[in-house]
Amino acid sequence: MAVPRNQPYPGMNFVVDLGTGQVDGPDAGLLEVVFPEARLQVLEYRNGNDPENEVRKTQTVSKYTDLTLKRGVIGSLSWYTWWNSARNGDPTVVRTVTVTLLSEDHTQAVLKWTFVRARPVSHRFSPLNALGTEPLTECLEVAFERLEME
Repeated sequence: MAVPRNQPYPGMNFVVDLGTGQVDGPDAGLLEVVFPEARLQVLEYRNGNDPENEVRKTQTVSKYTDLTLKRGVIGSLSWYTWWNSARNGDPTVVRTVTVTLLSEDHTQAVLKWTFVRARPVSHRFSPLNALGTEPLTECLEVAFERLEME
């Protein structure tokens, strides 16, 4: 699916599926997606009798920070309901979340990130401010076990 080109894509045309299949409508509209950092953990090891003083490095596990999603508060309880199910220990909360970058004219998917075995780990709101002009936003942090791209 990845569509290479000479100019970078703008990061403003995207859709997110939280594992429900819904990517249209107010409940699916997001303000911001903050991608996680993906790291490979490395084990350092050296035998005491090695002739060189450098350590050997061996890859162990992959590790990711959380995926962060933000949207304007529209009165929907879908994010809270998903987080609340996870808080209550529901084993069915695990989903596959996909983020798809669209072309400028919204007709073609040009890049897709898939977050496998994802579950919500944090749900919060921006502060209420009587003098502010910013919209009220909610933020959902999602932990996952594997990242795929296409």
